Amino acid sequence: MVRIFIDPGHGGNDPGAVANGLEEKNITLDLSLRLQALLEADANVEVQLSRNDDSDVGLSARAQLANDFGADYFVSIHVNAGGGTGFESFIYTSAPTETATYQTTVHQAIMQEIDVTDRGEKAANFAVLRETIMPAILTENMFIDTASDAERLTDDAFLQSIALGHARGIAEIFGLTI
Repeated sequence: MVRIFIDPGHGGNDPGAVANGLEEKNITLDLSLRLQALLEADANVEVQLSRNDDSDVGLSARAQLANDFGADYFVSIHVNAGGGTGFESFIYTSAPTETATYQTTVHQAIMQEIDVTDRGEKAANFAVLRETIMPAILTENMFIDTASDAERLTDDAFLQSIALGHARGIAEIFGLTI
């Protein structure tokens, strides 16, 4: 059984980035639920989310939930802000080689599904990446404060493509069928 932990960024009193009539917390939950459905199509996958509604979950609590679950992979889903465009992914700054290999697989699978600017594979000292004990990735899916990206984030087919890219990358890593 492969255990995947999905972390929809933000939630509850923390909306995340807000722009163009959108809130990051709502988009991340939507994407996470889509990803969960795609992964659970394989009977050999067990998925747990840090939240499945608009609730507050602290950063350390998210990591602890994943650790307690015994996850094989941790995926934190976010939407970017700051005036850019496109997709980027992050792993912990001192992550093992396996985590970097997983990042490349997931990143490339997402880029194959969505026609957007590739902002690259990066490393950062984010709490959810630092405090998890399994390979972990944080994805930044488009820019909520860039009008063209925000418009795409309201398109159902585009959101499904983002989720499918995540699912295909994870499936490739763990030999799953989606």
